[in-house]
Amino acid sequence: MHLPSFLNHDSAIAVTVSVLAAVLAVMRGTDMAFHAFGGRAFRVVACVGMAVALLAASGAADAEQRKKKPAPVPAYATSVAWGAVSGPSLGAAQSIGGYAAGCVAGARALPPEGVGYQVIRLSRQRNYGHPVLVAMLRDFGQRVALAGLGTALIGDMGQARGGPMPSGHASHQIGLDADVWLRLDLPPMGRAGRERLQEIKYVDYDRMRVTADWSERQAKMVQIAASDPRVARIFVNPAIKLAMCQRSWADRSFLNKLRPWHGHDGHMHIRLSCPSGSPLCERQTAQPEGDGCDDELMSWLNSASPAIERPPGYKPEPRVVRKMPAACAPVLNAAGTRVASLPESTPASAKAAR
Repeated sequence: MHLPSFLNHDSAIAVTVSVLAAVLAVMRGTDMAFHAFGGRAFRVVACVGMAVALLAASGAADAEQRKKKPAPVPAYATSVAWGAVSGPSLGAAQSIGGYAAGCVAGARALPPEGVGYQVIRLSRQRNYGHPVLVAMLRDFGQRVALAGLGTALIGDMGQARGGPMPSGHASHQIGLDADVWLRLDLPPMGRAGRERLQEIKYVDYDRMRVTADWSERQAKMVQIAASDPRVARIFVNPAIKLAMCQRSWADRSFLNKLRPWHGHDGHMHIRLSCPSGSPLCERQTAQPEGDGCDDELMSWLNSASPAIERPPGYKPEPRVVRKMPAACAPVLNAAGTRVASLPESTPASAKAAR
């Protein structure tokens, strides 16, 4: 039920009060007043008052309902829209917005296999990034191979045009983030076999220390990634940060980039700095000076266990859609290309490439 256009909620309430006051006055009047109005008049006045009161109440309820109803979310801000895009947009590469609310134009796909690395879970179609990220990961793989560490497993990077993902990450939106698993025990594998892999957890949460599976190989791989000048920071579990701090390094400056964070016990989350040619990329605040092996790390170690983060009865907060940059709308709707699937490399050809 809606109020007439000439009667807003405030005026409706005022009329209601006036009518009811008149009714009460008449009811308290003399018999002469009663007879002057007549019983039928009383009933008419009462009905009018009740109708206006109901209109006012209904209008107020509608207004309250409209307040509770969220504003429509633009298509370019929804994870469904970004997840459905089949390929990158054409044009120059550019990271737009913040790491947790943005997109990437002109992204490139990291080849599924390369020297020193292989991409896992390709069916997720999250092996895209800014060309700077793709180049960094290929260089990283070569350094891992040169150090004789094994084959790095590249997990989620970003979607073809970035943006929010339907599941998993809040960040990884502007083509500058990549997860690299810490396990190095697997040889080059076929793509089907890489779909079902499981992370190895390297943290003992009872002691908040790394497990016996953590070795010099994992530490060296993290050091290789953090030493790349394109890398802004790497998120790792506090226990892994502690293990890195406790090792002897000729140059400890890279430790500043290792940032303790919840989870991240089976992979490291690499994040690059905003690249040149991306004026709309939102830079993060610089890390504090020093190696980060101080009181801040100790506070993380005392509060990062799953039992503390998720006590009994814990209910995760619902994911919210962050405000996306308006410049991402044309990226989502731009002409694009579907990247052809590259032929699968065999272990023999990968070995020869080294």
